[in-house]
Amino acid sequence: MRTRFRGGLRAVRLSFSIIATLATLVTLTTFNLGCNATRPTDFTLMSASGPVSLKDFRGKVVLLYFGYTLCPDVCPTSLAAISAGLNKLTPAEQKKVAVLFVSVDPERDSLDRLKAYATAFHPLVTGISGAPTEVAEVARKFGAFYQKAQVGSAAGYMVDHSSRTYLIGPDGKLETSLLHGAKSDEVAGTIRKYLPKE
Repeated sequence: MRTRFRGGLRAVRLSFSIIATLATLVTLTTFNLGCNATRPTDFTLMSASGPVSLKDFRGKVVLLYFGYTLCPDVCPTSLAAISAGLNKLTPAEQKKVAVLFVSVDPERDSLDRLKAYATAFHPLVTGISGAPTEVAEVARKFGAFYQKAQVGSAAGYMVDHSSRTYLIGPDGKLETSLLHGAKSDEVAGTIRKYLPKE
């Protein structure tokens, strides 16, 4: 019993440590967003259909999210909110929007797996990834955080990651971000604010 109790305490301490770290990182991410706002943020990663560059979507609003397919709750919640927000847009508005889901777990997320996962949420979502160094560089551009967390689960490990949705304007520059938990109305309203004018 004592061994279990001590193990439980270690787990609780680890959980609090992770929460504290993520809270700090949210602050850092906010700071980084302020520093990077309006700066060009182009990059190229791979999808199941070939290379995808941010510049491919000039003239569109791009939503960018960092996550991974084995994420138990945060990623599905965020992608579901993005999908619901997209569905509030008119077909004409949707044609001016793209969503990029960047996997921070390229070790396990094959491009075919990413495609199936991303499009299950919405046809406008494209799953992309690359070599670990390439993904790290893209994350750095946006102040996004992620790191492996060894938890001994059936999946082998989890990935702690920040959970902002970054919005890039039609000119390819970072404009703003949506916090985790943003509702579909907020998603749709924020997209509309930056849609190119006719």
